[in-house]
Amino acid sequence: MHILFCRHGESEANVARVISNRDLPHHLTAEGRRQAARLAAWLCAWTPQRVLTSPVPRAVETAEIISGQLGLPCEIAPALREYDCGVLEGRGDEEAWALHRALPEEWRAGRHDRRLPGGESLNDVRARFVPFVEGLVARHRGLPGGLVLVGHGGLYRWMLPEVLRGVDAAALEEHGLGYAGCWVAELADGGLECVAWRDEA
Repeated sequence: MHILFCRHGESEANVARVISNRDLPHHLTAEGRRQAARLAAWLCAWTPQRVLTSPVPRAVETAEIISGQLGLPCEIAPALREYDCGVLEGRGDEEAWALHRALPEEWRAGRHDRRLPGGESLNDVRARFVPFVEGLVARHRGLPGGLVLVGHGGLYRWMLPEVLRGVDAAALEEHGLGYAGCWVAELADGGLECVAWRDEA
């Protein structure tokens, strides 16, 4: 089986530089929809069977384009949502972005319980994401094709090293994961191993 960790396409919030990690109605841009369509075409080679998506609107719209183009069922998976930034939700001012940038620095320093008021810590994100992926592997290890997961750059930046062999923080810092990018994992020897990577750029 393969698990395909895909990022959503470009959204209105990305262009406007607004922190939007819950359910604010920021849709994909026209370019974001084109990115999602190109991603769907690329995913065909991995014979995906299902699409699971974060409930955040930009991810849902990306997943709907993929599922519609490939004729696949699509379902919401809350574990795939972006990490919650609490009181910064809906803000785009420089103070908010400075606080937004400071939180990952705390996590890099090993302070994994730090969070913004009303938001999530890295330990909170780990507690929802890692068991979710482990559950997918346990339930679908005999699947002949793949599972498409549509999530977010921040989520993957911190969580892919937790679940994939061959992907560490340094690799993610170097390569990143652009809009409609994808990390492909294959189940081998009881674990998930990164075997391919796609970047729109």
